[in-house]
Amino acid sequence: MTLSFTVNGRAASVDVDPETPLLWVLRENLGLTGSKFGCGIGACGACTVHLDGHPLRSCSIPMRVAAGKSVTTIEGLASGNVLNAVQTAWIEEQVPQCGYCQSGMIMAVTALLAKNPNPSDADIDRQITNICRCGTYPRIRKAIHQLAQKKEGVSG
Repeated sequence: MTLSFTVNGRAASVDVDPETPLLWVLRENLGLTGSKFGCGIGACGACTVHLDGHPLRSCSIPMRVAAGKSVTTIEGLASGNVLNAVQTAWIEEQVPQCGYCQSGMIMAVTALLAKNPNPSDADIDRQITNICRCGTYPRIRKAIHQLAQKKEGVSG
């Protein structure tokens, strides 16, 4: 069955079973390999993308749910060669260790900051449920707070 949706601002059509997980459509059909397969049950968050602006675990979302909607992957965050603020903070704070989970983590944090530009530690704990096996959580938290401070400096 041919299903159409928008990926990173571009129209896309794929001929797949509607129950195929979105992650595999992105990786196998469209060649967007930034979203990673981690657990396959939506628990770890390595596959996090935005669907109509909301973060979700693409390994457990069937393509039929994404049909007609807009998907943003890690590849869609940068504007040309200019990284978005979260990607830049990740580099500045040297967040990644192995890096496997980081594309999903960046997508989750981008969504959090879009809704809450100055999250508390409790907000971060509640909203960022992605798993980092390397345990870079202190650097992740530091990067999030660094971004919040930059926004306060600009607006306040």
